[in-house]
Amino acid sequence: MVRFQRFEVEQWMDDYETTPGVLNIAETCVESVSIDQLVQLSNDKAANPLQTSTVLTYGAIRGSSTLRERIASLYEGEQVSSDNVLVTQGAIAANFLVFYGLVGPGDHVICVYPTYQQLFSVPESLGAEVSLWRLHAENGFLPDMGELEQLAKENTKMIVINNPNNPTGVPIPRDLIDKIVDFARARDMIVLSDEVYRPLFHDGIENNPNMPPSVADLGYEKAIVTGSLSKAYSLAGIRVGWIASRDKAIIERLAEARHYTAISVSQLDDQVASYALSPAVRGPLLKRNVDMAKRNAGMVKAFVEQHRALCSWVAPTAGTTAFVQFRSEGKPVDDVAFCRDVLDKTKVFFVPGSHCFGRGEDFAGYVRVGYVGSSAVLAEALQKLAAYVGQNLVQ
Repeated sequence: MVRFQRFEVEQWMDDYETTPGVLNIAETCVESVSIDQLVQLSNDKAANPLQTSTVLTYGAIRGSSTLRERIASLYEGEQVSSDNVLVTQGAIAANFLVFYGLVGPGDHVICVYPTYQQLFSVPESLGAEVSLWRLHAENGFLPDMGELEQLAKENTKMIVINNPNNPTGVPIPRDLIDKIVDFARARDMIVLSDEVYRPLFHDGIENNPNMPPSVADLGYEKAIVTGSLSKAYSLAGIRVGWIASRDKAIIERLAEARHYTAISVSQLDDQVASYALSPAVRGPLLKRNVDMAKRNAGMVKAFVEQHRALCSWVAPTAGTTAFVQFRSEGKPVDDVAFCRDVLDKTKVFFVPGSHCFGRGEDFAGYVRVGYVGSSAVLAEALQKLAAYVGQNLVQ
């Protein structure tokens, strides 16, 4: 029997997010949109997001050619062709498939930490040895290449990164991405980059010199990226993600493994995804979402600065999440008890860091805030949270 750890962040969401009257600032997607809203954003109002005459067969097994071409166009130049894209049911299926198809007993995997638990728990469940590449707040939650050198082994098969990072909201900059890929290339290691929050960089997408490249843009054959329409594109409900790699052998291996987990994605989901990534829609949608992320991050920044005697963070510059540490009497709070008490007394809902992203006492006192849902909900939640910490935490 496969042994797997409880997926704590998803279990926490399942347990509490339907609490009546909840002010949900745990959600990590940019405020979701409807198909009608996509049409309103579009620069081409005549285009149809759904072909209602389509006969609902399984459709294209690997994803429609239109969708795969539009996903491939997200990467620079001709680094990735449509034949090197595999459409999946969300990025969570994409990540699982990469591990299921490529990792097993006898393999060693290095994974950044903290990150989405799937990225280290799934390879462990498949029999691989996993070393956690710890990110430190005092280093701005950026990976340290010296620590990578110490973690690497002769049987290291894969390095796993998450860029931009969940839960910290910190992107790995270009120079470090280059070094990680060069390190892997010199040792013939696979690099898996979970890029579900790309391209939600708060400084903007166009002409932004600080925006790091996708790992798929760096010319390394054994680089794999996963992405989805859920986070940066506000379309979690269509459950469309993907795997992309220049290495055709990797894509073929994962396509073979995929037959055991899914035949295809829904044709309707495929059509909506294709529409969202069309030139007429993608630009306006991302502008909306980057503007919202920047504005709402400013609201959280104001809260942290106002209560800096009780909390601290590394300010996020990308994505939708922030990792905030709360203290009382100079010590980290019990973040699990803190989150439950805040929810009980204020209806403000977020995620405890040590429980959902750490092991043991790692990341004690931290909570993950998802701040790019409704701006109105965030404003009300921060107001109630301010009253709570003022009454219950001690400097």
